[in-house]
Amino acid sequence: MKLYLWTRPAGLCAGLAGLVAVNAAAPLETPPFESNLPALAEPEANWNWHSQSTAVVQGHGHFNAPYEGDRSLRNYNEIRETISFDLTGGVRPWRGGELFADVMSWQGYGLGNAMGVEAFPNGEAFRVGNKEPNFNIVRAFLRQTIGLGGETETVADDSVNLAGKRDVSRLTITAGKISAKDLFDNNTYANNPRTQFLDWSLMANNAWDYPADALGYMTGLALDLNQPRWAIRYGLFQTPQRSNGTAIDGSVLEAWAMVTEFEFRYATGDHPGTVRLLGYLNRANMGSYADALADATRPADVTLSRQYRCHFGVGLNWEQAITRDLGAFSRLGWSDGETEAWHFNDVDRTVTGGLSLRGTAWHRPTDTFGIGGGLNGISRIHQTYLAAGGLGILAGDGRLSYGWEKFFETYYDFLITQQLHASLHYQFVANPAFNSDRGPIHILGVRIHWEF
Repeated sequence: MKLYLWTRPAGLCAGLAGLVAVNAAAPLETPPFESNLPALAEPEANWNWHSQSTAVVQGHGHFNAPYEGDRSLRNYNEIRETISFDLTGGVRPWRGGELFADVMSWQGYGLGNAMGVEAFPNGEAFRVGNKEPNFNIVRAFLRQTIGLGGETETVADDSVNLAGKRDVSRLTITAGKISAKDLFDNNTYANNPRTQFLDWSLMANNAWDYPADALGYMTGLALDLNQPRWAIRYGLFQTPQRSNGTAIDGSVLEAWAMVTEFEFRYATGDHPGTVRLLGYLNRANMGSYADALADATRPADVTLSRQYRCHFGVGLNWEQAITRDLGAFSRLGWSDGETEAWHFNDVDRTVTGGLSLRGTAWHRPTDTFGIGGGLNGISRIHQTYLAAGGLGILAGDGRLSYGWEKFFETYYDFLITQQLHASLHYQFVANPAFNSDRGPIHILGVRIHWEF
């Protein structure tokens, strides 16, 4: 498959807008792609159900902050907590088919109401916090697997998989409401804020403005082709009506998000490794930073220049087992940085990396110690926009003395009972929201995670 991400953005956007219009009236003729979701060749379970709950408490003290704006993390002692609960269930309506639903309850708030830091310290926090529990069906999808024969592998039962066997060579089609992160940009060591790093920048590629509403989920279609050594994936999703909003844009021919990922698996001796290359193209009713700056309005307001336009980028994701217990990971990301951030955060450039170590050496094989960090940055036009008082999803201090946001997290996750884990976290952020005038910030946290 060819990725036309290096042609001129205007031509690319117009061409793919036409492609979407054609495919709205005809079957989607796209090469098959692979996901991490399973394909069952010899079913062993016809239904399941699972539940989980995760509670996070975090706090920070005073830090340097000579000024603040509408999106700033406030400079005072603060303690915030979040709690989530999921009840998921799956059934097998026919051979190769799996139907899943996930009802989530959440309450609480992130630090600063989830603003002021791009490497936001709590992956369980949403911009739509609540004092009381709120409920939503966050996943409702159908997966159809087509085995292509040959070697098989075992699928373990979990919240989005029915136990059984699947062909290693397989085609999987997933349709419905899901998280794009269920399918793309996965990483063994830095992927799940309920059990691994809490930091947004370590659970996903921060430069991928991945299609999601304010809760992190979106309706879409994904095609997945898996082979023994490689996989290729394609997804087409809807987008929110407003930046980081919950209402979905109904203009399906104008508003959409595409993502493609190629995955190559290898081994160094007995230690497996994986490299994933991701490319994305989003189209939505987004504003332009250049247009906002050309307008005499101050502070600069990107929302005044909104029209349907495109935003694109690329990402690299790497993981490598070093020993049986020690693994390394890294992500690199880049986006064009010309249009309003729409789904996730404001980052245009990112580099992250770290290590994950299981506690076998100290006779705690179910415990995990992790250490990771990196840098987040933005394009030059994006810097000028924020310096002119502009607001983003998480950034907006009223002005800006630009510097790369630098972040670090370390955690220790330990087993309490078979279903219950707890973890201790320390996080450090310098130049929060790209502003060298503010910070650094020290954040302490505790997480309790239960699942069945």
